[in-house]
Amino acid sequence: MKLRLALPALASAASPADASVQAATVLSHSGQFEASAEERKLLCLLSDGRLLVAVGQDMNVHVLSYQARLQRMQKPFRVEHAKIDELRQLYASGGALAERRQEHSMMQVTAKDLLSRACAARASDIHIRVRQRATEILFRVRGDLTPVGGQTREYGERLLATLYGAMASVSDSSYKPTERQDASIADRDKLPPELHGVRIATVPTSEGTLMVLRLLYVEAGDSELCPLGFSEAQAEMLQQLKEQPIGMNIIGGPTGSGKSTTLQRVLSGQIAEAEGRRHVLTIEDPVEYPIDGAVQTAVTNAGSEDERSRMFAAAIANAMRLDPDTIMVGEVRDRASAQNAVRAAMTGHQVWTTVHANSALAIADRLLDLGLSPGQVTDHTVVTGLISQRLVKALCPHCKVPLAEAGASLPPAVMGRLRDVVADLRRVFVTGPGCEHCGGHGTIGRTVVAEVIRPDEQFFNYIRRGEKSAAQSYWLRDLGGRTMLEHAIEKVSTGLVDPRMAEQVLGHLNAGAALARRRLHVVEEGCDAR
Repeated sequence: MKLRLALPALASAASPADASVQAATVLSHSGQFEASAEERKLLCLLSDGRLLVAVGQDMNVHVLSYQARLQRMQKPFRVEHAKIDELRQLYASGGALAERRQEHSMMQVTAKDLLSRACAARASDIHIRVRQRATEILFRVRGDLTPVGGQTREYGERLLATLYGAMASVSDSSYKPTERQDASIADRDKLPPELHGVRIATVPTSEGTLMVLRLLYVEAGDSELCPLGFSEAQAEMLQQLKEQPIGMNIIGGPTGSGKSTTLQRVLSGQIAEAEGRRHVLTIEDPVEYPIDGAVQTAVTNAGSEDERSRMFAAAIANAMRLDPDTIMVGEVRDRASAQNAVRAAMTGHQVWTTVHANSALAIADRLLDLGLSPGQVTDHTVVTGLISQRLVKALCPHCKVPLAEAGASLPPAVMGRLRDVVADLRRVFVTGPGCEHCGGHGTIGRTVVAEVIRPDEQFFNYIRRGEKSAAQSYWLRDLGGRTMLEHAIEKVSTGLVDPRMAEQVLGHLNAGAALARRRLHVVEEGCDAR
């Protein structure tokens, strides 16, 4: 029985090697219209609707079977004839190209699905580790790395190439697995709705490649600092720094300690309070979070670290000519950017920036290490605020367990340190079994533990003379200071944080001379992260 074709009639033999055929995509190589190996020897389905059939093979059982399948799938086609060699050439060229295009497109869908899964878990980072024989994928959720799946090495290599080469909007010209590279995904069409952007960093390893994706979530533009975990006293000090027209305020902490989120809230609050009368200009690498009312600029596409440093320093210098009231520098990472940031503060601008430092007191050491002069670093009219912070997991209020009921689960050493620093153990809680409110984790997000120094001349006199212990004692005694460790202990003593989780981030709770002479009796409440 002769098959009725979906589109008329058999054309006379025609060569597929014309321009229109070359522009078409081969559909029968893979996908829903994939032909078997025997069928591909005799036919080729093109994206423009033509079914090329080898001359003299119209009634071949493989050809008839494939045509019947297309009809069942209601796929329109029209038959044209071609030489067997021409069919082979089409599969060798167009087929391979179509396969690559389809695979690339499918990997983009896979990559976006991976980002969506990470958002659902509220992950801060995705780690993709391409090893010698396999690929591992991990999410960082509430500060911990959690494996979420594995794949073949080949799969991981294609995923990395897709994320970097097809989805990144700020990157080098091409993905190079054997080099360190940075990029970002900023096209919202390529991202789940929960994300504003994704920062990408890659590095070659002894076995393959590591790619880390930092997820930048869309925030509601909140300008309040207390919900992040800052105490009322700390929020008040930051408010005073915001209201000061000049000076450089520096937030220190390791990667992932929430510095960028704090900066966003500080600047959002400043813009809202000024009701649009303040020109806030940011210099970032790349832009991380949108700040309504700010002019945000990116330093991107540098070919090397030296070039990036030069461009960053030039951007800060240029910013001073753009009539800003406040300049936010995403990160001070080298001497040039540090000098330009200080120069901006010395010439009548308010400057906010971040740096990698272990404590508020250590920020001054970090600036000296970057090459600034002691005179610049220790001038209290130039450096007006030193802030340091960490993030600690916050206990779920619905399933947390009183220490009295779970004390046996804590090692004796931890219990001993806890007794040294907390007066009333009845208010201490530890992680519970998990519930529907926290997704079975026992924790709900993370809360800030911080220290804020508003240095004066005497404080910097101690720093200038290298008397760091005296500077810290003066800060604690005369400036009303409180260390991050003390802030964490307050949260432990009010049942907000598990003591073990606090020690994972900050070390032993009874460390430090200041804590040895202080026991906490009065506790600030009502201003911590929920």
